[in-house]
Amino acid sequence: MTIKEAILKSLDDINGLTNYMEVHDHIIKNGYYDFGPAKTPPATISALLGDFIRNGDSRVKRIKQEGGSYAYYLTKNEQDIGIEILSGSTETTSVKLPKVKAKSYNERDLHRLLSSYLKNTKIYSKTIFHEHSKNGKDSNQIWTHPDMVGVKFLNLQTKVSQNFLKSINRVDTFKLSSYELKKEINSDTELKKAYFQAVSNSSWANYGYLVAFEFSDSLSDEMERLNQSFGIGIIELNANPYQSKILFPAIYKDLDFKTIDKLCKINKEFEQFIEQTDRLMTAQERYYKSTEKELDEFCDGYFENDSEIEKYCKDKNIPNGE
Repeated sequence: MTIKEAILKSLDDINGLTNYMEVHDHIIKNGYYDFGPAKTPPATISALLGDFIRNGDSRVKRIKQEGGSYAYYLTKNEQDIGIEILSGSTETTSVKLPKVKAKSYNERDLHRLLSSYLKNTKIYSKTIFHEHSKNGKDSNQIWTHPDMVGVKFLNLQTKVSQNFLKSINRVDTFKLSSYELKKEINSDTELKKAYFQAVSNSSWANYGYLVAFEFSDSLSDEMERLNQSFGIGIIELNANPYQSKILFPAIYKDLDFKTIDKLCKINKEFEQFIEQTDRLMTAQERYYKSTEKELDEFCDGYFENDSEIEKYCKDKNIPNGE
């Protein structure tokens, strides 16, 4: 594995607040990376941990401790760390890097980047192929079908609280999201067309998002206005999916079960996604892990490490901003 992958693996193993020296020692102890003749491996680890924060990589966070030192942890392990510890100044800094325009990749090549970003935030996602639907070749299908759908389950820590919430209102145990994905949006006209497409095909979901690999900087004010008026969130996707950013959050709304029923009738993949979601919500405790695995295998694939991301972007000609 690369040195960055060794750092991420060590943070996952430690599963708590840690510093650069402990990460270094863990890498050495487990043989995750051979530093060779390097004279200052701890300094290298410290610098790379800082790079995760400076580059806005959403996989890693840090908090400032007494004395000015930093403690690092994986975002996906946040719930395993005492919330009272993290109530301090959690730091995630984002630096916007210029992107090199490239038009030699397909829009659907971006789905794996988005699914990896969503998986890191514990959202299971699935691509919906509108061409597989009844009348799928009809151009109006883009106003009905989202590009991707996602589900996130409320992760309560105790079985008692989980059962209690389910007995009150099962809908509160999960949230469904819809994603409209574009390669780039460069003009006001393109933004409005894509945004209202997302409004139309996300009407059924708790949260709707417009996602693009590149937005023109001149569109920020109009994106904010549309977001405040219609509630569809906006995500800027990055070649490193963990550096993707929610520019404007989506506004929560209740599920539209009539539209969900319509989509289930015309699209088999959407119907299977809802079915898998229901199976996990209603699974008995002894079957939960196996049912969760089934949902994970049914949903879109995602990257296991940075090497996979770099190779994928290179093979698909997706610009990486370098």
